[in-house]
Amino acid sequence: MRTDTSPAIYRKDYTPPSYWVRTVQMGFDLDPAATRVATRMTLERNPAGREQALVLFGEELELVQIRLNGKALSRRDYALKDGVLRIPVKLDQITLEIETLIRPDKNTSLMGLYVSNGNFFTQCEAEGFRKITYFPDRPDVMAQYTVMLRADKKAYPVLLSNGNLVEEGDLGDGRHYALWEDPFKKPSYLFALVAGQLVCQEEKIKLQSGREALLQVWVEDGNLDKTQHAMDSLINSIRWDERRFGLELDLDRFMIVAVGDFNMGAMENKGLNIFNTKYVLANPRIATDVDYANIEAVVGHEYFHNWTGNRVTCRDWFQLSLKEGLTVFRDQEFSADMVGTDSGRAVKRIDDVRVLRQAQFPEDAGPMAHPVRPDSFVEISNFYTVTIYEKGAEVVRMYQTLLGRDGFRKGMDLYFKRHDGQAVECDDFRAAMSAANGRDLTQFERWYSQAGTPHVKAKTSYDPVQKTYDITLSQFCAPTPGQDRKQSFHIPVALGLLDSSGKDMTLKLDGEVVAINTVVLELTSAQQTFRFTDVSEYPVPSMLRNFSAPVVLEYDYSEEELAFLMAHDSDAFNRWEAGQRLATRRLLALTAAVQKSDALTIDPALSDSLRATLNDTQLDPAFRETVLTLPAETVVAEQMDVIDPQAIHTARRFLRQSLAQALQSDFVRAYQSSQTDGPYSPDAGSSGKRALKNLALSYIAELDDDYAHTLAQAQYDAADNMTDRMASLSALVNSQAPGKAAALARFYSDFEQEPLVIDKWFSLQAMARTADVAVVRTLMQHPAFSIKNPNRARSLIFSFCNGNPSRFHAADGSGYVFWAEQVIALDAINPQMGARLARSLDRWRKYAPALQEKMHAALKHVAAAKLSKDTKEVVTKSLAAT
Repeated sequence: MRTDTSPAIYRKDYTPPSYWVRTVQMGFDLDPAATRVATRMTLERNPAGREQALVLFGEELELVQIRLNGKALSRRDYALKDGVLRIPVKLDQITLEIETLIRPDKNTSLMGLYVSNGNFFTQCEAEGFRKITYFPDRPDVMAQYTVMLRADKKAYPVLLSNGNLVEEGDLGDGRHYALWEDPFKKPSYLFALVAGQLVCQEEKIKLQSGREALLQVWVEDGNLDKTQHAMDSLINSIRWDERRFGLELDLDRFMIVAVGDFNMGAMENKGLNIFNTKYVLANPRIATDVDYANIEAVVGHEYFHNWTGNRVTCRDWFQLSLKEGLTVFRDQEFSADMVGTDSGRAVKRIDDVRVLRQAQFPEDAGPMAHPVRPDSFVEISNFYTVTIYEKGAEVVRMYQTLLGRDGFRKGMDLYFKRHDGQAVECDDFRAAMSAANGRDLTQFERWYSQAGTPHVKAKTSYDPVQKTYDITLSQFCAPTPGQDRKQSFHIPVALGLLDSSGKDMTLKLDGEVVAINTVVLELTSAQQTFRFTDVSEYPVPSMLRNFSAPVVLEYDYSEEELAFLMAHDSDAFNRWEAGQRLATRRLLALTAAVQKSDALTIDPALSDSLRATLNDTQLDPAFRETVLTLPAETVVAEQMDVIDPQAIHTARRFLRQSLAQALQSDFVRAYQSSQTDGPYSPDAGSSGKRALKNLALSYIAELDDDYAHTLAQAQYDAADNMTDRMASLSALVNSQAPGKAAALARFYSDFEQEPLVIDKWFSLQAMARTADVAVVRTLMQHPAFSIKNPNRARSLIFSFCNGNPSRFHAADGSGYVFWAEQVIALDAINPQMGARLARSLDRWRKYAPALQEKMHAALKHVAAAKLSKDTKEVVTKSLAAT
């Protein structure tokens, strides 16, 4: 584990490598306790390089020998300090051979080469390859790899690496080998190796060119019956990319491998994607509808990286969103297209925006705020963030909003034509979009270079005599760390106007018809006014349709206007948004009342609007479920100057109970009418029905009476799928039902051999209303809990700290003491996990003084420990926040 206090690395200090690596040949003699790695690379001097020496990086390696052009180097021939190996050399062409010894079974960081359940796996992004051998481990150094794997055949019958299998055979003495060759040059972060006891499902498909490709999904024995959905998702991803972007799978073989110990969701290694089991394994017994959707999205995401990330990669890690933001956008579009209906697309869009508002907007307002293309970092692992991914996807989406779908495709085509096989920058993508469409996108660069969430304020006026309607838009972005003043962004604001009957008006800007229902206004200055003409009556504006930019819209809608939009807006996203605004206003008012000990009351206008939506059978069930889901406590918290977790929780619970009481018969009717017949299917229609049914159950359960208990227990007993089983168990666990302890015990007994299901069991208890630190500490002593497994740690520790705000932020500070202990413990095992948990307190200054004091003490306690630079960076920035 690194405990250095390395200074920040700055984007402006980028220098090209002194040497390009052209070919890499690697030989692995695999042994858990001592794996030998022999690497032979050919290098060519880079005329643009400034460093005279050859510079390589390594971590936790035992250096056995180095040979330069066949000559063994002694210790005086090179310098090795702090993981940086410098070899003075003046030749233009060199061959370098390095032998290292590594210990995979001791590698708890799960970076580089490690062992999980007796099998070998790798994770090299961002800088894990340097834990395998000394190498110029940076994304702009791309080479062709040939890899020889040797291992005991009985213990490790399956040997996989990137690219195509060239040769395999026996070595004698019970050992065997496999030789893999990747025909495409790649950076070292895309290197992958898997070896062990695995089985696979495979299918052959014909690509659009007529070429045949072999697809394989590798899992541990016993899990083969859980791979069909992942395989279907892979095939759908391949077909979608062919249709939507004209991009074809470029290898003869594409492999997915599932592993239970993994820091991330998945990794796009060229031709050999390594996945967390959470995003591969599914059948009706163990996976919920959400799991099925997530698997489809993540399989798509990693496959789409084959072009947006692998064929065209990042020049440096500051450009991370070049591949991640673009690929998240692609997987979002893929998932929406797979649903296939307008309402389904809207629900997908709403889900994506929820993630942005609940996670990215707070990040933009905290001490870890950074631009989509950061200017500096201490540890790159800390920048795999919702800003890079989700906000980055919104930036890419804005290109499509501004240029249109066809214009965006033209930009993508030019991007690949210009940069296939290269390591490039975010500016290169923007330049391709600009050139392909003849648009000046210079100002758009600020979305990459400026942190923070812009606020767009709208004011309107109507002249009944002139029949004109003016909309004045202004923008402001608050200071963020290192950026006190912001320049104006280029913001697309999609807008429609509704007449008194709820119909979209034809839109004329200064006398010219610009749209039948929606126009994209481009806000590029601090303030601009747009005049619509021939507006026959006072309209209701529908602004920021489909959430056309990642901003906070400030407009003083009346409650009557919001109810009108909720009932009539043709833009499904804004129908949902109107309901969220109504609910958020009510939650903020209730929170204030709780703080003042005033009587709590419910607004009939809100309950009437929600009742109308719930009972509107013309609306898709999934959309109705989405509208009836109240804003999360974290979303409400973002609207407050000083966060009061207990008051927010009390207010939201009161509103849910009040709605449950007011709409009781409606929820019962919705529950009964949303049953699904026949065998379980995760298709959008069936999933939507289950979502509405289980939302209704959750509201009915708020009443905590005998009927609710009986209904939840009956559903649990009859459930033939994990979606219904988890929903009913949640209803029981968050109630006073006499059978909840027995249900939890039964659930564990039924699924004890299914790790992903036991993760759900831990998570459900960690986020229960009655859970406190004592409950979580007791669960940590359960035989099934292991802090070393990232999924298990996330299911319990992270679920409590990040998913149960009222209990985590207990007034006595016990949650913070627990948090500090776990951050230190995780950091010693796995720095990435420690740093991610450390983020739970990075916005401590937003809370009331009494909580601030206890959070500050916990942060100081962690800061005093011996930390990796991953966690140290987060804690240091959090303490320095003002």
